Amino acid sequence: MNHRCEIHLLGLMEYQEAWQLQDSMASEIAEGRRPPTLLLLEHPHTYTFGRRGHAENLLWDEAEMVRRGVATYWVDRGGDVTYHGPGQLVGYPLLPLGPAGLSRDSARLPQADYTGYLRRLEQVLILALARLGVSARPVEGLTGVWVERKLKETGYHSPLSNLDSRTLAKIAAIGVKVDARGVTRHGFALNVNPDMSYWEGIIACGLVGHPVTSLAELLVEAPSMGQVAGEVMRAFTQVFDYEPFD
Repeated sequence: MNHRCEIHLLGLMEYQEAWQLQDSMASEIAEGRRPPTLLLLEHPHTYTFGRRGHAENLLWDEAEMVRRGVATYWVDRGGDVTYHGPGQLVGYPLLPLGPAGLSRDSARLPQADYTGYLRRLEQVLILALARLGVSARPVEGLTGVWVERKLKETGYHSPLSNLDSRTLAKIAAIGVKVDARGVTRHGFALNVNPDMSYWEGIIACGLVGHPVTSLAELLVEAPSMGQVAGEVMRAFTQVFDYEPFD
């Protein structure tokens, strides 16, 4: 280990403010004025649509969106629609994947490196969840982190689904961008203890019939956001080979 990563715990932050902060910090990283950086935060109720977003995957009408206090953004990450809100740990790694970063072959990011970066983000979350007592895994052909669970009456379940009572549920979504200078943006969203009813307003990630879950649904007692953030930070520095934070 011979390189550091700054980690910032930002609390609750409006989505637009965090998006602008990513742009500013990514420019500094690309110019060598800032080390690799990880932002950890929560957002108010927000739906974001990625580059593959489809408006029809928003199920609530405007009146319901206003009543529930949800903001909507079309953004430049990969993927379709996802939800962010209080009780969900959002991570934005701003990492140089060019010559001075994770990939040292070319300033242009090959597809293999992009895919490898996604897999490493999944590894971070799987490792952190294991330390919190939850067994999770990736699913071939899909992005994100999944757990096996028995569906409960109180858990969110897409009305379009006809899955068996024991099924895979997504606990963390991942959607990223790598800019023209090879710096990553956007990242992951890990469900700790959010209001699961907000997933009723979307077809999450455009995947019909795939339930969503949280640590609060899986564990007898949900860990605190601080505890989850601590395990994510520890796993992140381990998987990406950064010096441990103090």
